[in-house]
Formats: sequence, C-alpha cells, structure tokens
Amino acid sequence: MRRTFACIGLAVALTPGMSFAQEAKPLFGPVASGDSPPPSSLAAVADRTLEAQAGAPVSRPGPRPRRRPSMVGYIEDSSVLSQLRLRFDAGFGNTVPDRAEYFYAKCGCYIFDPPPAGDVDAPGPGGGVPTELNFQQLYLQGEYAANGRASVFVELPFRFLQPQGFLDFGSPYDPWPDASGIGDIRAGAKFSLMSSDTRQLTAQLRAGFPTGKASRGLGSDLFSLEPALLFHEALGERAGIEAQFGTWLPFGGSAGVDSPDSFSGNILYYGIGPSFDAVTTSRFTLAPVVELVGWHIINGFETNCAPDLTCTFDAADNVVNLKVGARATVNGRSSFYVGYGFGLTDAKWYDDIVRVEYRLGF
Repeated sequence: MRRTFACIGLAVALTPGMSFAQEAKPLFGPVASGDSPPPSSLAAVADRTLEAQAGAPVSRPGPRPRRRPSMVGYIEDSSVLSQLRLRFDAGFGNTVPDRAEYFYAKCGCYIFDPPPAGDVDAPGPGGGVPTELNFQQLYLQGEYAANGRASVFVELPFRFLQPQGFLDFGSPYDPWPDASGIGDIRAGAKFSLMSSDTRQLTAQLRAGFPTGKASRGLGSDLFSLEPALLFHEALGERAGIEAQFGTWLPFGGSAGVDSPDSFSGNILYYGIGPSFDAVTTSRFTLAPVVELVGWHIINGFETNCAPDLTCTFDAADNVVNLKVGARATVNGRSSFYVGYGFGLTDAKWYDDIVRVEYRLGF
C-alpha cells in the first residue's frame, strides 16, 4: 500500500506545471483557505493532471434531460406504474348518442319502427329520440405494475344522463327519464416497448365489458377491444409531447338499419398534446397542456334526426376535438388536472366537456 501511494505522489510531482509546494500538499487531507479543493478519488487526480497538461479545465457532459411525468388529461398516459386515478367528466350537447354504439347502444325507438328499419331487439333507451343529451361520468381506475415493463389495470365507471328534449314523433316514441348507474367496466394491460430518460413507447390493450344497463343508456351492450400505442418524448427539461394512436373494435352489437352489417362500427382514434412547465420547484410543477384528439368512424350506423323528423343513419364520419387544460404535480407522486374540450367538426360526441382528474402514484 505504501508503494502505491509513493508512486502516485511521484507521478504528481513530475507532472509539468506543478510546483514542489503543490507536491507537498496531502492528496486526501485538509486544505488551507484559498487553496483549490483536493482530488477525492483517483479519477479526480487524472482530471487534474490533464487540466495541467492542456492548460484548460476538462469539460464534462451536462446532465441529460429526464422524461417528465405525464401531463395530458385526455390522451392516454404511457407511463407503466402503480397508480390510482379518479376522473370526472361533464359533457353537454350530445345529439347522436348511439353513433356506432360507442357511447351507448342502438336507440330503443327502433322497437316501434315498421320493417325494414324496425328492430324488436334494439337494446338502447327508448322509445323517445333525444334531441340533446347531457351526461356526467365518474371513473375509478387502479393500475398495478410489478416492474417498469408491464402493468394491468381495471376501470369502474358510473354514468349519469339527462335528456334535454325529444323529437315529436308522438306515441309510442315517448320521452324517457334521467338515468344513472354503473357503466361498462374496462380492463387491460400495458407493455413498455421502449423506455429511456427522454422517451417512452407503450403498447396498451384494453377490453370493454357490457356491464352497464343498455336500456337506460348506461352501456353499449357489446364487448370491445382497444389496441393502442402511447408515446411520450421529453423536449428539454421543462417541455414534452405525448401522443396516442389506437382503434376501438366492437364485438356483437345490434343489427344495422335495413342492412346485414352491424349497427356498431370500428373507430380509429388518435391524439397529440404538447405541454410546458410554467411553474416548477423542487416539489411542485404546474404545466399547461393543449391536446388535439380525433376519431375516424370507419363504419356503423346512427340515429341522426332533424327537427323536421327526417333521419340519416350512416355513422361514417370524423370527429375532432380541442382540449385545453393544466396539470399540477406535487412531489412527483400525485397530480391534479382540470381541462375543457370542445368540438371542431360538425360531427361531435358533445359540444363541450369539462374534465377533472386526480392521480396518485405508488
């Protein structure tokens, strides 16, 4: 050991540009006021030697930007972790609630229609055809990740409906009352395809189950699968962008309108949302976020009736919404989101929507 320290001292003494006074300083001992801090490891000794030889400090790479927590409110979170999520939506102005049986099942009004449009098995609420529908939905979701590569989750929804008016078709197309109760339960899994300090790519598979009472507008009366890709990229230390692309695939569903095809339809959905940390401290972050979210309804049917009682039934269309909001995070474990969304296209799931969400990570 003494031989090792002697060799180190000799190497330092013979280094160009270093005086005998510097040689006499202990390598790991206390330093007098005004002196440069001593090296604390052999790596530091090597850096100091290189600085002396080159005449300039050795540059070191700065810290890489780390991926921020998810800040979006409507786009799916790509994070794979154990967390609880409580979400509340309030939507206004849904004029075609049975479109492709995505929100709820085929209108029960078809029970009273004559052939060939009539359908005695139509499972949705009826007989009245609503002109407009307001709704609220409360979701409780639990996600568990055994590691950072995969997780499973379950989502339990509660739905509240308030029809705002009905078309005047006369009896038996009578108005139906407000409804509330459990909706269609969803469950699924996430798989991390790529994860680094700045980037996350996640595959998600979600399934929907017909647990909501379709005759009251609380469910779609079908099974569904939703495969999706979720993406998150850090843009420096205070900004990021998140995105999603997926499809909703219904299984079962009601009979089409005078057609062998199903009333339900396949739907592609997508979204992108940049965010920026406007306020950030060691424990708190506030980030505004803007999200563009869209759905391409490939096929299916809908009950879309005008005030003059003429109806169209082809559901194929595009729905695009803009969402603006902000998320506050505390201690990197819990966060609170408030956002507002509205439709940009003629086809809509709603005119306006307000979302409040709380997340708690473990």
